[in-house]
Amino acid sequence: MEKFIVRGEVRLNGNIRVSGAKNAILPIMAATLLCSGISVIHDIPYLRDIKVMQDILSLLGAKITRENNTLIIDTTNIQEVEIPEHLMREMRASVFLMGPLLGKFRKVRLSYPGGCAIGPRPIDLHIKALEKIGAQVEEKFGFIEARADCLTGGEINFDYPSVGATENAMMASVLASGSTIIRNAAREPEISDLQTFLNKMGAQIVGAGTDTIIINGIKKLIPVEHTVMSDRIQAGTFLVAAAMTHGDLIIENILSEHLFSVIDKLKDIGAQINIGRNCLRIKAGDLRGVDLKTLPYPGFPTDLQAPLLSLLTIATGTSIITETIFENRFKHVNELIRMGAKIKVEGRTAIIRGVPKLTGAIVAATDLRAGGALVLAALAAEGISEIENVYHIDRGYERLEEKLQSLGANISRHKMD
Repeated sequence: MEKFIVRGEVRLNGNIRVSGAKNAILPIMAATLLCSGISVIHDIPYLRDIKVMQDILSLLGAKITRENNTLIIDTTNIQEVEIPEHLMREMRASVFLMGPLLGKFRKVRLSYPGGCAIGPRPIDLHIKALEKIGAQVEEKFGFIEARADCLTGGEINFDYPSVGATENAMMASVLASGSTIIRNAAREPEISDLQTFLNKMGAQIVGAGTDTIIINGIKKLIPVEHTVMSDRIQAGTFLVAAAMTHGDLIIENILSEHLFSVIDKLKDIGAQINIGRNCLRIKAGDLRGVDLKTLPYPGFPTDLQAPLLSLLTIATGTSIITETIFENRFKHVNELIRMGAKIKVEGRTAIIRGVPKLTGAIVAATDLRAGGALVLAALAAEGISEIENVYHIDRGYERLEEKLQSLGANISRHKMD
């Protein structure tokens, strides 16, 4: 168990490069199971969730080699279709393996996935989607078993645009016979990156990035080489960090079109943002309160709600945040209150009254994005803060303390007592 110790009130300045997107990498790693052979994936950060996915693929029979930020995945000898329960419980994204294992081997067995405790994330949408293309799914003794003598294209109409269910449906359908239409599909950029990867493998998919995706099934896919998209959530976190510390940052390897809802909101708060080619420059101004609501893409992302809430604790006036995606995504509020924030939560709404300054305290990360938010708060706070349970942060932010140190932050990692 480790913690961060942060001495606050240091302005962040300099250049920072955003790494590959965790939320794109995990389904792409799962998609390598759809073919036999060696796939090469570039710009892979060192993250706990990626290591868990590597462990799962290895136990299924894959041979994985890492060369710096490149993963070489050989799926030639995949034989297992059952995912160990202890690894399923470590990471929500392990559910992505349902689609490719069913698509390739026509069977899969797994337990219910774990991950951050930010509210119920039922997998019924995943199951219903697989059933629409011919899978028989049984849930018993805490396990899910799916089988199919054959998979046949069909129409999948989601009640809610779930990212994971959309990606699972895509991966299960590429080797089905006939055409599959996914309606009310999620539109996140990571889905478009998955489509690019699958189409390189030989799949025939159109529509990712819109609410209707069409997959024409084929008989065989081939291994490929691919560089994943940049991490828009990491980029958004650094944008908020610059604003919160009254800093001046140039953020590289960033696609601004993926972040327009965030950029617009930060401008409303008072930040100055200039968009360049694959980069952004942000300079902080006087911070003022705003209202926002999290929504599926292209709305404001739920994964950046916690960091922005931290920023609003020191903005002038009153702000209101409404969380529409996950019901337990305000767990960081009590920790921010320990630092002097004035926040009241009513159901899925947080009311924030800005204070002139936060003060250092001992706090604990309750999940990945909450942990990131607490680091930002500590950077801006007066005095010294300790942030415990940083393993949550390591799930999605690569060597966060080192990147912040390169920008001038006074932050270090220590063993917990």
